[in-house]
Amino acid sequence: MSDSAPPPAFAGRTFLFRVDNGAEFRNTYSADGGRLRWEGLGESAGQWDDVALHVAEVGPQLYFVNWTERSGLTVSHVMDLSALTVRVFWTYEGAGGRVGELHTGTLEPVG
Repeated sequence: MSDSAPPPAFAGRTFLFRVDNGAEFRNTYSADGGRLRWEGLGESAGQWDDVALHVAEVGPQLYFVNWTERSGLTVSHVMDLSALTVRVFWTYEGAGGRVGELHTGTLEPVG
């Protein structure tokens, strides 16, 4: 993110992110939109990370967001804050090499 760019519309907000595979996360974004703390819910309870974000606004209320987790998992998603939807692609190391998965999800503002 550029120092001169205004913060993204999700900055300082928290969302419940529900993925089409049943995973759920509480995503809390820093006030400047440059960091994310995610916490797993349900089957992922107890898992969390605090990551630096790479963010690009690609349309009104539409953001491309990318990060790399401590585990090596990479996440790229497009957040549509008007529709409260996400298209997400994540990759991780699997038995036969790098594995990629494409998912959709919904956002619910918290608080």
